[in-house]
Amino acid sequence: MNRVILIGRLARDPEMRTTPSGVSMTRFTIAVSRPLSQANREAGNQAQTDFISCVAWRRQAENIAKYCNKGSQVAVEGRIQTGQYDGADGQRHYTTDVYADNVTFLGSRGNASNSSSNDYSQPMPNYDETVPTTDVSTDPFKDFGEEIALSDDDLPF
Repeated sequence: MNRVILIGRLARDPEMRTTPSGVSMTRFTIAVSRPLSQANREAGNQAQTDFISCVAWRRQAENIAKYCNKGSQVAVEGRIQTGQYDGADGQRHYTTDVYADNVTFLGSRGNASNSSSNDYSQPMPNYDETVPTTDVSTDPFKDFGEEIALSDDDLPF
């Protein structure tokens, strides 16, 4: 089974291209932090980051190019695909990409670095005025028809 799930931030702006047949394709790179072992945390080492090349196609490619930029946080679900090509220098180059089946936008760079979207200086609304109260002294089922009389013998349990 070849499945990958990654959560990270775009390392640079996505690059969208269109094939000669009109199919959209976007390449983007996400930065994903590697977790530190307990020993490394205690030693004061910092987490390392992997930069993973991803590819998306069609409508998803268009959405990534339109709504994401460097620093946007995304979750990518897809598969790993390897390839090779001969470069202009005559050398053979090998590639490893994550072909995205699903990309979820988790937030933007602005949300991560600026917490002013939660403005706690504003007063809380008075919910007592907006929430309707229910009068429990009346029967809420009074308009549902006639009362049915049941005996214990009528119950299946």
